[in-house]
Amino acid sequence: MRRRSEVVSRESLLRGAVAAAALETGADLSPTADQDLLTTEAPGPAADPRDAPQATAVRGAGRAYGELGSLRDTWTRSPSQVLARLHLLAARGIVDEDRLARPRVAGDLVREGPYDEMLGPAPGPLDVHARLDALITVLAVTRAPALVVAAVVHGEIATLRPFVWGNQVVALAAQRLVLAERGLDPRSHAVVEVGHLHDGGATGYGAALAAYGSGRPDGVAVWVRHCGAAVEAGAADGIAICEALGR
Repeated sequence: MRRRSEVVSRESLLRGAVAAAALETGADLSPTADQDLLTTEAPGPAADPRDAPQATAVRGAGRAYGELGSLRDTWTRSPSQVLARLHLLAARGIVDEDRLARPRVAGDLVREGPYDEMLGPAPGPLDVHARLDALITVLAVTRAPALVVAAVVHGEIATLRPFVWGNQVVALAAQRLVLAERGLDPRSHAVVEVGHLHDGGATGYGAALAAYGSGRPDGVAVWVRHCGAAVEAGAADGIAICEALGR
């Protein structure tokens, strides 16, 4: 890891992008075997994300994750600007251009996703804007541990669903930024996205999100523990990358 830190980070981001697309769409994707989808050409916008080729979602996640390094400093100054940029990159080619990088407004509907039954209806646009503003205010002052802050950022975005599509990719990418910016994983070696799939797969991830979305203290605790387990499993996946490079 000392000699090839950048290589480990790059591979972690590639695996993370594929896993983020899997969590977004509910598709059965391998973070290692399906990396070819990151460069596979895909057709234009689809009327429904279920009809969009897997390659479109993976490539969008790849674009977002490819800019995480350059967005780290901006995240510290302006999280809202970074969230908009991440959505622009992740959802391009899937949602209409006038809905890219913009939280939902009256009349916008969140497109059907794999966690709808567990999460229930998405909050309305007024609630979304108010809670995003509150989240950004908290980020500027909180001294909570990096893991807890990352879990809350991820949980808020993923349950609020501020965008019409692409919320999981944006939430997962934001979690990476928090873990790096607050010093827990400064070089972004842990494949936390894969870690989220370790605890019951997409179903376990959705159930933990639903617990957070309940707003109850015990539900939030379930989500924070889930995120802690994801970071632990993601760190093990980072070690696996090092071992593969050493062979």
